[in-house]
Amino acid sequence: MSIEKDILEQVRSAVTGETPLAIQGGNSKQFYGRATQGKPLSVNGHRGIIDYTPSELVISVRAGTPLTELQSVLDREGQMLPFEPPHFGETATVGGCIACGLSGPRRPYTGAVRDFVLGVNCINGKAEILHLGGQVMKNVAGYDLSRTLTGSLGTLAVLLDVHLKVLPRPALQTTLVHNCSADSAVKNLNQWAGQPLPLSGGCYMDGKLYTRLSGMAEGVQAAASKIGGEPLDDAEHFWEQLREQQLPFFSGDTPLWRLSVPAATKPPVLNGATLLDWGGAQHWLRSDLPADTIRNAVTAVGGHATLFRGGDRNAAVFQPLQPAMLALHQRLKSTMDPAGIFNPGRMYPEL
Repeated sequence: MSIEKDILEQVRSAVTGETPLAIQGGNSKQFYGRATQGKPLSVNGHRGIIDYTPSELVISVRAGTPLTELQSVLDREGQMLPFEPPHFGETATVGGCIACGLSGPRRPYTGAVRDFVLGVNCINGKAEILHLGGQVMKNVAGYDLSRTLTGSLGTLAVLLDVHLKVLPRPALQTTLVHNCSADSAVKNLNQWAGQPLPLSGGCYMDGKLYTRLSGMAEGVQAAASKIGGEPLDDAEHFWEQLREQQLPFFSGDTPLWRLSVPAATKPPVLNGATLLDWGGAQHWLRSDLPADTIRNAVTAVGGHATLFRGGDRNAAVFQPLQPAMLALHQRLKSTMDPAGIFNPGRMYPEL
């Protein structure tokens, strides 16, 4: 029996017995989301490249394929995953990358994970194999449910295969450093974002603004002359450490909050250490403040807060939903997973 058929049989058995399943890939992001209980369902063995045509900038891959393997294949062709996904460990898989929907520093400038998902093959909660979206860009039309699955933390379906759009690696990258205040950093990043500059990263930490430029050599050099700043040595290592949360800021046991706010927003005044990413649209906060205090402050500026690491994983991890939005989520869950067997409660206790 193939691994795909074995996964399907396990889902079919769980549906019949109404047995909750805890879907697993490499478990590199097990810390993310609420605690959930269920019989382990591993897709880790369902791996490998299905199809790759570099000239078409499209690759199809099985969900259990290690991210490192996928990126090695792309590297050999001078291509990359544009959303710069964090791994959080050597065991990270493509399926986990899509299910968590997490993007790295390049996200505001090239797009999020969902923007590069062309289609998926998956198993729903009725033990049916669904083929959603397409395998090439011109075939993707209508309501794109594959993007809905992106970031759903395995609560709607079991991913089997993923079809992704990729991009060429930039010819040149450079990172420039400015000493400034957080307010100045946000102002500069937003002004530069409104100009034809090849921005690919904007981070503020410990009184320093780090700005990455990526693209053709001539364009990067012209942009660097325009915005100024000191070149950063070993810049690639810095952005990798930021993406993988290996900078000193991320160490320790204090709860780590992810604050998503409008890019031009001044940092909310909250007790704790702060790092700004995504050109000011993503704030990382290390704080022991009560969840309501943090969420009220972030909501006041039009954003939302997620308890990313640490803290109480049985409490509300994601921003609580308004009744109408929760009802929409529940209808989607009941359509895709009528028995509620996939990662129950991983996102919200009601799902």
